[in-house]
Amino acid sequence: MGLWLGKHPLILASQSSARKMLLANAGLEFKAITADIDERGIQLASALSNPREIALLLAREKAKAISANHPGSYVIGADQTLALGNRLFNKPAGRPQALAQLRDLAGNSHELNSAVAVAHDSKIVFEDVAVAHMTMREMTEDELSAYLDAAGDAVTTSVGAYQLESLGIHLFERIEGDHFTILGLPLLPLLAFLRRERLVAV
Repeated sequence: MGLWLGKHPLILASQSSARKMLLANAGLEFKAITADIDERGIQLASALSNPREIALLLAREKAKAISANHPGSYVIGADQTLALGNRLFNKPAGRPQALAQLRDLAGNSHELNSAVAVAHDSKIVFEDVAVAHMTMREMTEDELSAYLDAAGDAVTTSVGAYQLESLGIHLFERIEGDHFTILGLPLLPLLAFLRRERLVAV
């Protein structure tokens, strides 16, 4: 017997393997549906510059986009931004961009801002943002090349050109923040909300 008590299926507005793993490991049955939104267009139109606010805006928009077509369901939207000082990073388009990002991040501390929003009948009923501070070690060009060779195309699927749950762990010397935030879903506050709404059995 599953833990989900909702009358309608729980929906994750994402195909992120990390987010799906986190929900599945928490014993929640859900459907994953990609939110087809223009993230960069929404970000530019908003004129927001704060990384936390941008992550929350995109999480909301993803949740609402799927919720509009699934009445009655609770829809989880999530987004993550990476900021080095005032500079925001996007997913690298290829290896040259990934190398450039890693050169900038190496030897510095950056912030991961992970936002989650829950929509129900097209209205946002819960939202939260968590922050992790990530310090990447100094790396030589040979070390960066070796990492990129080993990681392959995976470096283009994550902002910052790394996946901490995989080979990206080799890049870091210090991490401050919980595992869930780093993987892109503030799971503890999300579960607390679901319990308050009597949507999970534990």
